[in-house]
Amino acid sequence: MPKKNLVSIFAGRSTHYLAEKIAKSYDTDLGALTCTPFSDGEFQVFYEDNIRGRDVFLVQSTFSPSDNLIELLMMIDAARRASAKNIVAVIPYFGFARQDRKDKPRVSITAKLISNLLTAAGVTRIITIDLHADQIQGFFDVPVDHLYASSIFVPYIKKLNLPDLMMASPDTGGTRRAANYAKVLNTGFVICYKQRKKPNEVAKMDLVGDVEGKDIILVDDIIDTAGSITKAADLIMKEGAKSVRAFCTHAVFSGEAYERLEASPFKEIVVTDTIPLKKKSDKITVLSTADLFAEVIKRVESKKSISSLFKYSDK
Repeated sequence: MPKKNLVSIFAGRSTHYLAEKIAKSYDTDLGALTCTPFSDGEFQVFYEDNIRGRDVFLVQSTFSPSDNLIELLMMIDAARRASAKNIVAVIPYFGFARQDRKDKPRVSITAKLISNLLTAAGVTRIITIDLHADQIQGFFDVPVDHLYASSIFVPYIKKLNLPDLMMASPDTGGTRRAANYAKVLNTGFVICYKQRKKPNEVAKMDLVGDVEGKDIILVDDIIDTAGSITKAADLIMKEGAKSVRAFCTHAVFSGEAYERLEASPFKEIVVTDTIPLKKKSDKITVLSTADLFAEVIKRVESKKSISSLFKYSDK
């Protein structure tokens, strides 16, 4: 059991709801952190607790607005200047992760830029879940504990007891994820092949595989505008599937996402709480990542294996 007196967990404003659950699961209280806004839009973070020589875990997702990223950087910098021993950024949703390469000339590799900023601020470790691209781990020169929502999703899928289960990926990029879920659940999988006109807009989609009479589960890491995944659901049902559900780690849900999901043939959309929902829906089920993050924090402190947690890893 880790020495709790040496550990402090703090929350950024955007992820306070999740940090509270993580601290409760860890069996401790959140540390006192104040973020004071100024009239011009700037803000200042201040640790009310003494953190000298302590291991601090800073919980903050970096979804929109970009102030969330700036606040995390300031939390890290303040902790370093307050002589914290180790500064661990717990980033449930790592924003800008889709900008992980140069997919056209003269663009930023923003995921790498953010890794540089976090390192420069003084972070000593990163804990995150379901990065959009595996190579982002290599952007950091500090340890990265990359967790997998499959350890949460697979037990839930098993409890559904679907008689004709089959996994699916809404695009070719998620083939490996769908294949590994299928392996763990001892079932087959299909792939939706899409062509885009521009970001967030699918021009054409085809289905690779037979879904006739199957209970399909689409797995993905992010649902943004929900254009691709609802189009995939429509195609799957058109091809004769018995039912279709979606399991997605990060519920970005921008633009017309909620309207599209409500109008879709999905029986259920299962997400995690890495991003708070903007509105409730009878179709959407939220599973918490709090116990997983709390357990990983304990294992970091006690220097135990983290990879052994992922019996249902999608890697």
